[in-house]
Amino acid sequence: MIIDEKYMLRCLQLALNGKGYVSPNPMVGAVVVHKDKIIGEGYHRRYGEAHAEVNAINSVKDKALLKESAIYVSLEPCSHYGKTPPCAQLIIDMGIPRVVVGCSDPYPAVSGRGIEMLQAAGVEVVVGILEKEARELNKEFFVAQISNRPYIYLKWAQTEDGFIDKVRLEGENPGSTPVSNDFCRMLVHKKRAEVGGIMIGTNTAVNDNPSLTTRYWYGRNPVRVVLDRTGRIPSGYTVFDGNVETIVFTEQETARPFAENLTFIKVDFGENLIENIFSVLKKRKIGSVLVEGGGELLQSLIDKHLWDEAYIETSHISFGNGIKAPVIAGRTVGEWKWGTSVQVQLCPDNYKIL
Repeated sequence: MIIDEKYMLRCLQLALNGKGYVSPNPMVGAVVVHKDKIIGEGYHRRYGEAHAEVNAINSVKDKALLKESAIYVSLEPCSHYGKTPPCAQLIIDMGIPRVVVGCSDPYPAVSGRGIEMLQAAGVEVVVGILEKEARELNKEFFVAQISNRPYIYLKWAQTEDGFIDKVRLEGENPGSTPVSNDFCRMLVHKKRAEVGGIMIGTNTAVNDNPSLTTRYWYGRNPVRVVLDRTGRIPSGYTVFDGNVETIVFTEQETARPFAENLTFIKVDFGENLIENIFSVLKKRKIGSVLVEGGGELLQSLIDKHLWDEAYIETSHISFGNGIKAPVIAGRTVGEWKWGTSVQVQLCPDNYKIL
């Protein structure tokens, strides 16, 4: 492995430490190298806090060495004032003569400008080291910037005979129908802790009364996103408990009492409903959404090609009849046997931008 790739790989490793904490910002890692020795490391730890380059530079004990060093960054240094000052200017001010970048930034306020700023100041800039890996690391951020919507994960668990739920009887008490095993449930909660939002439709909310939290994994709870066109979800249900930030999209003029962390947004449930919802979520800085059902909502996203990854669990349980699982035709990129079969598919139409 050549030297630049070696240090860029370390940047990617560091960047992953920010997973689940920096969204909607990208995960970024940086290392400062002096005469083939790492003298400083850093990564973007939390949204709104110092960027990776700042943390890496601050970790260098002898700042005089910076004028003879190179800084490796997995994503192009920013050139604009946001929640923090521009990292490109910091690099210039510290006199670092060489910058190695994994990939350029797709964000309009940054794309190419950080590189241009560095080059204009006489800094040697190398771009595209482990570029594929760097783009894959921040696939959610790239899709959000390029497609102007959150990165969409679909998830469902189905029986061996292709059902995601039993037929519900009128008056039946709400509750989920067990299909997943404990290990797969833990992995789903891990994914919940990593995304910005979790979305369900009205039928799932009414039938299951889910909490949509990360009870089986450490991490923050995603924003709950609920579709309730006609106000069918009872006011005493868990999604209205105020414990987690919740956004409810509806066509109704809501008369519900105010609750902390609960926002009702009136939208037209017409042909462009999903696109309009995703636009609202993007503006609210929700960069990724995990859609957990039910079948109607999932199928509508599949049919519109408004998804990026799908996680499909298939258990050994059989229902005989019930609610059919969605029909999907993506590109399978992984399959595992963890008591139940877990398959990961990518949407070819959308993922090609990476």
